[in-house]
Amino acid sequence: MDGNTNFSAGNTFDKLVSGLSLEERQNLLNKLKGQSNLSAEPLYEIDETEDSKEIAEITYTQLPWYYRLYYFILSIFKGIAPAKIYEDKKYLQAGREIDAIAPGLYDCQRNFLLADFCKLLTSLKDSARFFHSSLEKSVNYDKGNFYAFLGSLEMADVHSLLLNGTDPDKIAAEIPEATGQDVKQRIYKNMEDAFAAINEEQRNAMYFNARSLHCLKELSSFVFDRVIMAFGAVGPSQTCPANVIKDLLGNLNNILYSLNIPPTMALFQSLFIFSLQDKYGDTEFNIGQEMRLLLNKAENALENIRNFNKQVPLTRILRCIHRNLRISPQQISGGEDWFSVYRDYWKRQIDGKYSEYMQIRKHNELSNSFRYFLKGTNFKSIENVVSETRPDGIPVPEAFTLSFLLSFHSAVFMAEINNNLRPILIDGEFFKKENRTEFTEAYNDLMKIEDDIRHFEMQISSTGDFGKRYSAAKQELLSLPIKRRKIQIVIDDASQMASAIINRTRAALKMLVNVLNGIIKKDSSGRFEGLANMAQLTNKNHTLVNGINDAIQTFQQALQLLDDIAAINSQH
Repeated sequence: MDGNTNFSAGNTFDKLVSGLSLEERQNLLNKLKGQSNLSAEPLYEIDETEDSKEIAEITYTQLPWYYRLYYFILSIFKGIAPAKIYEDKKYLQAGREIDAIAPGLYDCQRNFLLADFCKLLTSLKDSARFFHSSLEKSVNYDKGNFYAFLGSLEMADVHSLLLNGTDPDKIAAEIPEATGQDVKQRIYKNMEDAFAAINEEQRNAMYFNARSLHCLKELSSFVFDRVIMAFGAVGPSQTCPANVIKDLLGNLNNILYSLNIPPTMALFQSLFIFSLQDKYGDTEFNIGQEMRLLLNKAENALENIRNFNKQVPLTRILRCIHRNLRISPQQISGGEDWFSVYRDYWKRQIDGKYSEYMQIRKHNELSNSFRYFLKGTNFKSIENVVSETRPDGIPVPEAFTLSFLLSFHSAVFMAEINNNLRPILIDGEFFKKENRTEFTEAYNDLMKIEDDIRHFEMQISSTGDFGKRYSAAKQELLSLPIKRRKIQIVIDDASQMASAIINRTRAALKMLVNVLNGIIKKDSSGRFEGLANMAQLTNKNHTLVNGINDAIQTFQQALQLLDDIAAINSQH
């Protein structure tokens, strides 16, 4: 079928993601691995000495009698309970160990965090924040799409099965006699087979990536500012009562402990591919160079995180703050949902592909009806809407319907029907004045179809109102959500104008069917009556009644075809 059958635009913001073939993705990953200095050294190594375990396990009541006697004598002089003296000694010893390995961070005796701790925390904050932008543009923006891209790197065979085995056009080509339902059953069977093909190694790799991703998100969004503000004025005397932020530091320690193994190169590639969407299309854009630059920054950020963990014995400090030497960091939960997100994304994509396939199939099934109705005339294209030959056009959903109306106007209405309606318009004497008005307005609306559509084409052209706004919105340097919204507003406005033309034409067709039925005495409601001079008109034109009947039938067919198009559009 000719005309603008593709009336929905592709996502203009994921061209870099979708434009990279599986081979290109893998080649880029291999190059980055070869050029990377990404260290495999753990980011966090738990520091729990045997002495700490022993001290933590021994309580005052478990001490030998002579130790308890010693602390009892001390308690007489200090006026403090023997058990309290023993506990204080344990934590002062732990504090001295902290000061020996990391001086200037923590004052155990006063239970204060010191200025150097704040400086190291500020440096950690800067490193953690580096990942925030990439996360916002990728997993936080479209989690399913991100996992699908990551899956193409970690599970290339599964990705290929999902991509090729669920393509309805390929399946239909393999089984020419297949019905739409047959194609659907094959698609979803292939989808389930692909998911079942994920092996244990691939599942573990994806889960590890999902865990790393979650830990990076938690670290990059940690409330560093709230902790740093608790230190007060900047300077050598900058301190903070440890109890004020002990819970926040416990959360931070759990996050750092959970991020003990560096993220994979595949995860970083996926993050940075998504973060480079805004730059894609720039004349100087070089994906390899941009990726290496971001990767170098990631390496520096990870090294700073590793150094923080080496320089700050956070677990030891938290034990002293809480006066509990049994405290150890805990793994945070997260990443367990990767498969459900991955599966749901592919299910939506496959549903969408099948829907589009069925829509095109129904379009093709209707093509013969259209061709017969239009007397073999091809559809007239609507200018300036998105199409295979005009990818930069505006994606107006109603473009196909306008194309049908434009073709109907020239090939059917003006070529045949107008000859039968024009005598009624000029010489017809209606019994009811309102029927005359209704007929004239509906007739004029059909006559103006081409003019209305040409005006619409002008409005969506590069010099028209919609065209200028669409181009300006696409070129604005805005965040992706705001940019999408502004572009969608223009599309919606253009769509509203197109819908007005269609609705006006539909109303005119219905009105003419009613008025013409009244003229030939087929309106049982009595709302529409005939012509006072019908006999005279038929004497002048013996085929007038047959022409009116043909016009009614044609208008009814046109309305049915409009309904068929609308039904297909509603499924898109």
